[in-house]
Amino acid sequence: MSPGDEQGYTDYGDTGHTRTRLPEGDPYGGAPRRPARRSSPRSLVTVVGVVVLLIAAIALANRNTDKPADRATTKGSQPQTSPTAPSGTRPVGTKSTGVPIGFAQTAQGAQSAASNYAVALGSTSMFQKDSRHALLSLLYTSEAAARLQGAMDQAYSAEFLATMGLDTSGNPPSGSTFVSRVTPVGTTVLQYTDSRAKIAVWYVGLIGMAGNTSTDPVTSSWKTWTFDLTWSDGDWKIVSDTQKDGPAPVPGDDKAATSDEINKAIEGYGGFTYAR
Repeated sequence: MSPGDEQGYTDYGDTGHTRTRLPEGDPYGGAPRRPARRSSPRSLVTVVGVVVLLIAAIALANRNTDKPADRATTKGSQPQTSPTAPSGTRPVGTKSTGVPIGFAQTAQGAQSAASNYAVALGSTSMFQKDSRHALLSLLYTSEAAARLQGAMDQAYSAEFLATMGLDTSGNPPSGSTFVSRVTPVGTTVLQYTDSRAKIAVWYVGLIGMAGNTSTDPVTSSWKTWTFDLTWSDGDWKIVSDTQKDGPAPVPGDDKAATSDEINKAIEGYGGFTYAR
């Protein structure tokens, strides 16, 4: 760099001429004195393009004004899937023994009912006789509840409870926490009419004993629970239900939590009322 460059001059070689470059701003603090510029055609095109894109985006957003419709099929037709998404409608306003009830007589109401029924039937309440009977009477039709009660009592036998680390009343040992939770991931309508519905609930379940002396740690499983529902006495009731394994995703690389961490999570994190 030449001395002239340092002072704001440009040397034109042997011509004997120099060009003085005045500073753009006022060295005494005034505003810069620049000649006015007219907008170039390129700038004008850019502005117009942005406006057009903005108008198109607003028009596209306003197109989806239709209310969400229940995607369902009548009995006998090919089943259609209905991706889980919030409807904006409050699912229920009442609960009985901690279980949501009073769902809408719609396909969305049936999906909400099936999701919350899966949570209740997958809870620790099913491992204690009195609460199990209460759930059966609340969620199933009277005929189905009467048919299932004896079979359920045999299934939750003292021998079975012992394999889970529970006593004959379904209680865990002192200092341990028994975990049994169902978390719905999605639902789909397999069949629907105003009086009957067939809903599949895809869920992840947790079950096991959290405690320092536990030999049955809490594990997760993925299953699909299908409910045949009927509209009875102003709510959806279960006529029958079946379960199958999966679909299960590939396990991640998450580090397994300690028993104490699981225990604190179960005690510190509550559940939800699930809504379609």
